[in-house]
Amino acid sequence: MRSAPETGAFSPLRVWDSLPLMARAVAPPLGNFRNRSVLITGATGSFGSHLARLLYRSARPRRLLLLSRDERKQEEMREMLPDIGDTPVRYLLGDVRDLDRLRFAFRSVDVIIHAAALKQIATAEYNPFEAIQTNVLGSQNVVRAALDCGVHSVMALSTDKAASPANLYGATKLCAEKLFVAAQSFSQGTCFACVRYGNVLGSRGSVVEKFLRLPAGKPFPITDGRMTRFWITLDQAVAFVVTSLGEMRGGEIFIPKLPSLRLADLPHAIDPHRRTVRIPLRPGEKMHEVLISNDEARSTRERPDRYVIQHPTPWRALPRAFGRPVPEDFSYRSDTNDSWLTPAQTRRWINDFRRSDRAD
Repeated sequence: MRSAPETGAFSPLRVWDSLPLMARAVAPPLGNFRNRSVLITGATGSFGSHLARLLYRSARPRRLLLLSRDERKQEEMREMLPDIGDTPVRYLLGDVRDLDRLRFAFRSVDVIIHAAALKQIATAEYNPFEAIQTNVLGSQNVVRAALDCGVHSVMALSTDKAASPANLYGATKLCAEKLFVAAQSFSQGTCFACVRYGNVLGSRGSVVEKFLRLPAGKPFPITDGRMTRFWITLDQAVAFVVTSLGEMRGGEIFIPKLPSLRLADLPHAIDPHRRTVRIPLRPGEKMHEVLISNDEARSTRERPDRYVIQHPTPWRALPRAFGRPVPEDFSYRSDTNDSWLTPAQTRRWINDFRRSDRAD
């Protein structure tokens, strides 16, 4: 088993850490959105609002529909993305729990990015009925409404916690993945796929955001020094979704090749002079994350910058050009990953996030 390097020894990150390709991740190819009607569920969340700004400024879709249940956040977005210029923007109040609302909203829509979800692990553990209503039944509603309205492409956002889930949040996202993959088997024209990635640096409620908002001098709370996570930036997550949308054939789960980081190294990258304090693990919290389990390896193809879990039905098998099969005993774990963020790279990512946060 590989472990995190102790002194900054570094195996180069495959795609997502080289500077030219990181720059490309900030400006992904946007041809799949041009002159098309695009709808984002959960559009006022971290990912949804980031993608909406990119599409508004650069993609020139025919219409940009932003669906969420938060009226105040929609008003804040309306100030940043007014309904003027080349991209008509429509702000739609609604909840993915409401099937009739989705059917009404999805009319004449070409592309849907399904980002709506309850994402906090502890919140889901304490409110299981609500997590299932949004993450499972809400995803089922998105599938049904997309099929009813003849939407062309639907991409759902998932998480590393869906692979070998140890908490309710991960279990609900696993169910959501199963719904989208299975939907491809009876679709008559709508293309469904998922993306699955790790922790998003600086997303709302993330450990990075919490650390940065701590009062000066207050110690950083750390659970276990051995804990590891996969990391991705918002720019990279948006770029990965955009490129995966262009490659989807139906029923795939796309997984980026990402670096790992020990959570105990994060406080030092933010403020090397501040002390830490140990706290217990939260309910449902895992020591390490998994992006691809052993059981999924049989259906997984590897490409230079990503893995693709193909549709389980034989007639949906991907062509040879889509990548090479991984070994049967393969798994993709944050603790045995061969790519790790160095302290310098972690500081650079955090400083980039601080600058973008101030700019927003």
